[in-house]
Amino acid sequence: MTGGPGAVLVLGEALVDLVPVGGDGGVREARFGGAPANVAVGLAGLGTPVSFAGGLGDDGFAAMIEARLRAAGTDLSLCARSALPTALAVAEPDARGTGYHFHLQDTATFRLPDLSAEAAGFGAVYVGGLAAVVEPAASAVRATALAAAGQSLLVVDPNVRRDRTLGPDHGAAALRDLCGLAQVVKASDEDLETLWPGVPPEETCRKLAAGGRLVVLTRGARGSTAYTATAPPVSVPATPVEVVDTIGAGDAFAAGLVSRMCARGSFTAHPGPEEVRDMLSHATQAAASVCARAGTELSAPAGS
Repeated sequence: MTGGPGAVLVLGEALVDLVPVGGDGGVREARFGGAPANVAVGLAGLGTPVSFAGGLGDDGFAAMIEARLRAAGTDLSLCARSALPTALAVAEPDARGTGYHFHLQDTATFRLPDLSAEAAGFGAVYVGGLAAVVEPAASAVRATALAAAGQSLLVVDPNVRRDRTLGPDHGAAALRDLCGLAQVVKASDEDLETLWPGVPPEETCRKLAAGGRLVVLTRGARGSTAYTATAPPVSVPATPVEVVDTIGAGDAFAAGLVSRMCARGSFTAHPGPEEVRDMLSHATQAAASVCARAGTELSAPAGS
C-alpha cells in the first residue's frame, strides 16, 4: 500500500460522467469522473504518491474506472468493493457552467470505508465532493476527516454541485463543518457563495484563514488568491488558454496545489508568501492544461 509522510490519501467518489458529444444532448459519452477520483489521478500524474479510497462496483463502468486509476499509478488497496452498480452523473452544460443530474442511490460508489485508523499514515488527506454529503459515504468521510485533522494535514475541497437531484441546501452544513476542521481549504467563489450566502467570498476566506488555515479561492478566468492568518493575500492570474472544456479544471487545480506542497518537501498550512505564489502558479497551470482539451487528464506544468 502507498503511504508515508510524502503520500496523499484521497477519500471520495469515482463515478461516470455522461457528457454530451459535440453539443448534442441526445448523444452522450461515458467519461471517468468524480472530483476526488480526478484529484487522485492528477496527483499520480504529477508524481505524488497517492492512495484512492472509493467504492468500486462490479459493472463495466467500474472496470473502466479501475483501469484508469491503475494506469495513472494510483494505489487502490483501500477501496471498498461490492456487487452494486456505479453511480452516474448526467452532465448538462449551459451558459452558467455545468450542472448535473445524479443517479446515486443503491450504488457501490458511496459505500466508502471509514479510514480514520489509517489517516495518520499519510502526509495529507483530501476529502470533499458528493461523498461528503451523500450517505452512507458522508459518515465515513466525516470520521476520517476528524482523524486526519488531528493526525495529518486535512485538505477540504467542498466542490458544491449545481444539480437537479439534491436540494439546494443539501449537505451545506456538512461541508461547512469540514471546512472548519480543515487545515487547508480550496474552494471556488461559487462554492463559498453557496455555503455562506450573502457573505462575500473574500470575507469568508479571511474568516477561515484567521483560524490558522491556508485558504485558496479560485475564480476561474479571474485567477486565484491564497489567504493565511499572518500575511497579506497572494493572487495569481489565470493562465491564458483557449478553452475546450472546463470539466475537471477545479480538480486539476487541487491536484496541482497539493502536489506542489509535496514537491516542496512539506505538507503545511503555513507556507511563506513565495511558497504560496509558487503553489498557486503550479496549480493554475495544471488547471489550464485540462481546460485546453476534452476530458480531465492534466499535463504536468513546466518546471515540475
